[in-house]
Amino acid sequence: MCGLDGLVTINGIDIWSEFGAFLTEEKAGGRENLTAIMAPSKVKSHVGVNIREHDGTKYSDKLDVKNEEREVTLHFAIFAPTVTGWLTRYRAFITFLKQGADGWLSFNFPSIGLTMRMYYMSSTSYKPLTYLWKEGVQASRFKVTFKEPEPSF
Repeated sequence: MCGLDGLVTINGIDIWSEFGAFLTEEKAGGRENLTAIMAPSKVKSHVGVNIREHDGTKYSDKLDVKNEEREVTLHFAIFAPTVTGWLTRYRAFITFLKQGADGWLSFNFPSIGLTMRMYYMSSTSYKPLTYLWKEGVQASRFKVTFKEPEPSF
């Protein structure tokens, strides 16, 4: 058992146990992941009537607030004790994120009591933390952007 077990599950799979993957930050003390997860979505614009003969724009007395979809960029790292193990974990994790369950990924963050339904959009900013041509412990980090069509808040 490690301190990273159960922190993030995707489609019911513990990403640390299965892939050696975990959320990481750009720098020690960073909060990029929490910021991305907790940032509220924008709301959809309201339809107003702009009549030339009246000042301003007229809106309904009751505005029905609905959320826009949002993009969420998370920072991941993958660790493995060998080059072969790392390559296997990295490829499997990226494939898992791209395919999901019929394309969908259900992220669960138990420590904050939040579940988010998203899909994979892109992966950027790959950064090796070790040298793949040198046998031994391997690690890297990278950003993945997801779309949350129906925002959790």
